[in-house]
Amino acid sequence: MLLGSQLRRLREARGITREAAGYSIRASESKISRMELGRVSFKTRDVEDLLTLYGIDDEAERESLLSLAREANVAGWWHSYSDVLPSWFPTYVGLEGAAHLIRVYEVQFVHGLLQTEDYARAVVRRGMRGASAADIERRVALRLERQKHLLGDHAPEFHIVLDEAALHRPYGDRDVMRGQLRHLIEVSERPNVRLQVMPFAFGGHSGESGAFTLLSFPESDLSDVVYLEQLTSALYLDKREDVAQYEHALKELQQDSPGPEESRELIRRLAEQV
Repeated sequence: MLLGSQLRRLREARGITREAAGYSIRASESKISRMELGRVSFKTRDVEDLLTLYGIDDEAERESLLSLAREANVAGWWHSYSDVLPSWFPTYVGLEGAAHLIRVYEVQFVHGLLQTEDYARAVVRRGMRGASAADIERRVALRLERQKHLLGDHAPEFHIVLDEAALHRPYGDRDVMRGQLRHLIEVSERPNVRLQVMPFAFGGHSGESGAFTLLSFPESDLSDVVYLEQLTSALYLDKREDVAQYEHALKELQQDSPGPEESRELIRRLAEQV
């Protein structure tokens, strides 16, 4: 995505259309669009030809961008789980790992980055009915691997609004749910985690369209991305006007929900009732 955004910036600075750029590398306008969005791999020859077209003659600048292209084509650790992942999800895992701020509204269940192993297993088993035990365990292992990023030395900021429904809907037995609620209390006290609960008592709210994730990146060239997961695919939105709508919705959710301490107290009360 970083390389793609820089190529787009260089193209626009020269006033070159996507169609003309595509012609220069024997490709379509849509391929240039996918390259600039970071949705396809990069051939070194294509990047070299585009840099020449965009008038980038400085060897140091060319080598920096070509090095970025080589890095972009290296498979991430999550690709070893591709046999048990839907086709659209590896892209999300890569974006999640690159983000320095992750903002979420979740309603169906506890977000994957905050799930206990037992709760995650119950969620995966429900979502992968008919899958082998080995495949289920690999999906759980991937989820636990993703969590290491949230808890590591260079962890991103993680701000989440959980609908109270996610805390009542049982996955696993009572012990699993009790353990999950207690884990939420514990992890919500980490300095990089801000957890709020949107209570039933509030009524209708700005999250009526369902769960969504906002990803922000440290590189200034990268726009924020909204991730919307569907039953058979996912949407990645990065147009400024789309992102702004979701940012506004999340801001309202945060304003209308109790603060972190009040939310922890709500979770404590629920854990005592399980």
